[in-house]
Amino acid sequence: MKAIFVAPTRPSVGLTTTTLGVVRALQRTGLQVGFCKPVAQDYRSPDPSVHFAREVCRIAAPDPISLAKTEALLSENQTDDLLEEVIQIYQQAAVRADVVVVEGLSLGRSNPYAMQLNGDMARNLEATTLLVTSLLGSTPKEVADGLELALPYFAVSQEQGVAGYVLNHAPPSEQTYTSKLRTRKKILAEARMAQLGVIPLDPELSAPRTLDVAQYLGASLLNEGEIARRRVVKSIISARSVPYIVDLLRPGTLVVTSGDRDDVIMAVSLAHLNGVPLAGLLLTWNARPNESIARLCRFALTSSLPVLMVESDTYTTAGQLSQMDNQAPLDDLERFERMLEYVADKLELNPLLTRIRRPEERRMTPPAFRFELIRRARAAHKRIVLPEGDEPRTVKAAVICHEKGIAQCVLLAKPGSVQAVAEAQGIKIPRSIEIIDPASVRERYLEPMLELRKHKGLTAELAGQELEDNVMLGTMMLALDEVDGLVSGAIHTTANTVRPALQLIKTAPGVKLVSSVFFMLMPERVLVYGDCAINPDPTPEELADIAIQSAESARAFGITPRVAMISYSTGTSGQGADVEKVALATQIAREKRPDLLIDGPLQYDAASVESVGRQKAPGSPVAGRATVFIFPDLNTGNTTYKAVQRSAGVLSIGPMLQGLRKPVNDLSRGALVDDIVYTIALTAIQATGVQRG
Repeated sequence: MKAIFVAPTRPSVGLTTTTLGVVRALQRTGLQVGFCKPVAQDYRSPDPSVHFAREVCRIAAPDPISLAKTEALLSENQTDDLLEEVIQIYQQAAVRADVVVVEGLSLGRSNPYAMQLNGDMARNLEATTLLVTSLLGSTPKEVADGLELALPYFAVSQEQGVAGYVLNHAPPSEQTYTSKLRTRKKILAEARMAQLGVIPLDPELSAPRTLDVAQYLGASLLNEGEIARRRVVKSIISARSVPYIVDLLRPGTLVVTSGDRDDVIMAVSLAHLNGVPLAGLLLTWNARPNESIARLCRFALTSSLPVLMVESDTYTTAGQLSQMDNQAPLDDLERFERMLEYVADKLELNPLLTRIRRPEERRMTPPAFRFELIRRARAAHKRIVLPEGDEPRTVKAAVICHEKGIAQCVLLAKPGSVQAVAEAQGIKIPRSIEIIDPASVRERYLEPMLELRKHKGLTAELAGQELEDNVMLGTMMLALDEVDGLVSGAIHTTANTVRPALQLIKTAPGVKLVSSVFFMLMPERVLVYGDCAINPDPTPEELADIAIQSAESARAFGITPRVAMISYSTGTSGQGADVEKVALATQIAREKRPDLLIDGPLQYDAASVESVGRQKAPGSPVAGRATVFIFPDLNTGNTTYKAVQRSAGVLSIGPMLQGLRKPVNDLSRGALVDDIVYTIALTAIQATGVQRG
């Protein structure tokens, strides 16, 4: 067991976000990570670090020792008793963990003992220490001095001591800054401490929700709108006339104005009606809009735009906003999740990982799965066509894929339509994203389509009609190898996406049917569910093929396949045609692929819960440890995946189609932007597998 102790060298270094960013980065490697903050930072309950570890990192972090008890023990010179309780909390966090990340105390005037106590805790836990400092308002010499002065508190031996440091709140000229830092002090120049990450400032990550601003100011709500979803990236004070503020009405802007500024209120309303997602409208002086103006702008002022009102004047309100604390509220999990992903992306933990004992079998945790998807998709460099090219979520996803290098996206839509959607969402379309107007290319796919489907008697007239459908057009591009994969379904049904693929792409050689899997991102591991989207009532032979396809898909994405054939009965405990079907499918699958671990029939609890599996199916290599769940029919599979997804709040990625010659993947019509991004990544990786095959 290894402990990593994260400690600050000065006040206000962003300790919690950096520490939990380290947790997220370690989770991505497949390690089972525990977390604890042994001593509470202040008198709040729950402790913010512990709260976010539980809710965002999905770690059962133990409660810390209260600050009152800590200070009482220290004042009575009972440090040893305090450290015994610290070790007990650490041991609770270490249950079933490969590594435990321990957050120290932030430094401040109220706790002059914090640095010494941090060193005592790190040494008693035999931990490797990671130091965190901030570049905000500090010279390279001051930062280097702080790192060097912290060393004696944590240095124990070559195996323990300080593994490295993280530079937080980096300015834009970070490379010049860190170069000066390395040469400033001999200890850094000699690399006795590794630089494990430089984290630049990003104001958007600290953008509060409009709800947080309203609560902070004690504002009245004239219209709630999307107050809990919109974020304040920037505030503008409308002291000037409308022509001078129009260009400032951008996504995420909170407009602060007096309620008698009719011109500003109308300009904000027009911007909202034109699709600009403003953070909100804040009226000062306790002044409501004039009744006639309110009637004129009622569609804007009573819709999704948050409208707030405060008693204070505009100048005072602006001052209050500038003093607002930028810490994430306990209920803003979305913001904290984005912060952790951002920090984890900036960390380089290889020097730290050399000190950590890895598990014998890598566990595919959700952060590790998502990280691997992005990493492998980047390496694939594939071209993915998106037939729903002007759908807002799809446009956002394409931009994200460009920014992260996930895939080369091709949007099928009129360029003007795409640009209008982008402007309304505050998105800038990079030049490298290809936009193809379907009307300008449709005709050149007519002859190839007639050739592909001549055996079906397709006429030119019917082919022309079918090519009016962008999904069919995109599928033709895939059939002709102009793109490597296709993703659709945000506004189309599964049938609309799959039917053109079956007509034009066909199944892979040796494959008799197309099936699907969902990747279910459970709190601690990723499971594969098949088939939950395509085949209503597969025969035993088809069910066996689905099991083999799903096992291969699991393996392709880093999940060790242990296949459970699900039924309402385990083994021979029950009888009936449905049980016999699953038993026969299990037998066929084993004969076809004796190298795979496949068992069934198994009830879901016998497959997923180790204690139940030992009782109901003793000796089974799959029971209690299954990673791939094969359902007997579409009714059971689709119902189960949706029940798990909705009831347990589990993210599901898919359905990913299996068995086609080239990758085509469907989306849920309720898909979020991240769902589309991950599906594009899946498709890119599938395309790599097709190429190798």
